[in-house]
Amino acid sequence: MRILIAPDKFKGSLDAVEVAEIISKGLTEGGFRGEIIQFPMADGGEGTVDILVRHSGGHFRSVAVNDPLFRKITARYGTDKDGRKAYIEMSAASGLSLLQEKERNPLFTTTFGTGELMVHAFESGCEEIVVCLGGSATNDGGTGMASALGYRFYDKSGNLVNPIGKNLIKIQDYDDRAVHDLVLESKVRVLCDVTAPLYGKEGAAFVYGPQKGASPVDVKILDHGLQKLARLVEQKTGKDYSMIPGAGAAGGLGFGLMAFCRALLLPGFDMVARLTGFGEQLKNCDYVITGEGRYDEQTLQGKTVEGVRQMAVREGKPVIVVAGTASSTIERILPPGIRKVITLFDHVPGTEEIQRDSKQLLRQACQMLAGYLQGR
Repeated sequence: MRILIAPDKFKGSLDAVEVAEIISKGLTEGGFRGEIIQFPMADGGEGTVDILVRHSGGHFRSVAVNDPLFRKITARYGTDKDGRKAYIEMSAASGLSLLQEKERNPLFTTTFGTGELMVHAFESGCEEIVVCLGGSATNDGGTGMASALGYRFYDKSGNLVNPIGKNLIKIQDYDDRAVHDLVLESKVRVLCDVTAPLYGKEGAAFVYGPQKGASPVDVKILDHGLQKLARLVEQKTGKDYSMIPGAGAAGGLGFGLMAFCRALLLPGFDMVARLTGFGEQLKNCDYVITGEGRYDEQTLQGKTVEGVRQMAVREGKPVIVVAGTASSTIERILPPGIRKVITLFDHVPGTEEIQRDSKQLLRQACQMLAGYLQGR
C-alpha cells in the first residue's frame, strides 16, 4: 500500500512539513509497513512559499525591507531552482505576526515591504513572480506595494500620500511615470485562499479588519477608502477589479496587484498543486492523508484539505483527514471521498494546550491509524 501524506499546517502550532513528518513517524511506529510519501501542501496562505521552494528544489534570498510600520527588517523570499521564478509571501514583510498586539491597526500599516521584495526579485532576474497572500497586517488596497514599485499617489493638492490604510480616502490621483520597466514586462501571479471582494460587508475591511486591530469606526473608514480607490482605478483604466473574488485578500493587496501589476489572481491550492506536481503523486497512491488545525465549514472554501479532497475524488482515491479540531457538522456528514476524520482535541482551538500537545497527540493518533490502514 502506498500512502500519500499531504497536509497543510496546524496554524500556530506546526508547519506543514512538521505535520507530514509526524504523521509518517506515527504510522511507522504504529506498525504500518507500506510505502509513505511525504508531500506537504498549502493553499496560497502563510507557509506556501516554504512548500513551493521545497518542491521546486529552490533557494531563499534575504532582503532588507520595511515592515508594516516602515521599520527596517530582514525578510526573505524564495525562487525556483533556476532563479527564474520568485515566490513571495506577503506576510514575510507585511504580516500581522511582525507586530506586537498593541501595534496592530490597519489604519497605519502598509504593504510597502512586499513591493520591495518584488523589486528585488525583478532586479535579480526573475521573469515571473508568484505572490502568496495571507496573514496580512494591512488594509491599504495594495497602494504600499505599488509605491515601492514606483507608483505615486496624490491628494487633492497634489501632495504625495503616504500609502497606509487611513490615507486611502485622501487619494485623488496617481501616476506610473516612475514605475520600474520590469514591473510591466514580467508576469505576476497571485495565490490566495479567500474569495472576498475588495469592499462591502463581505470585503477586506469588514471581514478581516477587526482581526487586525480595527475598531468598528476604523472599519468604516477603511472600507470607504477602498471604495474610493476602486473608483479611481476604474476611472483611469476603465477596469473594475473590486468584485473579482480575492480582490479583498490581504487587505486589498489582491486588488492592488491586479490594478497596478496586471496580475492574474488564481485559486491558491490549484496553483500550488500545479507547481508542485501534486496530481502525479496522487495518481500513484492508494490512500491520501491530509489535515489542518481546524477542519470546518471554512475549509470548504478553497483551503488545502478541500483541494486535496476534490482532486482525490476525481482520481478515486480515499481520503483520511487528521485535524486538531473539527466542526460537528462536518464530522456528522462527511464530504464525499472522506473515509475518516481524526481529531486531536474536543474543544475550541487556540488554547495553549493545543500548541503544547499537538505534536505528541498527532503522533499517537497516527500510531493508532496505522492499524486501520493495515486492515484495508
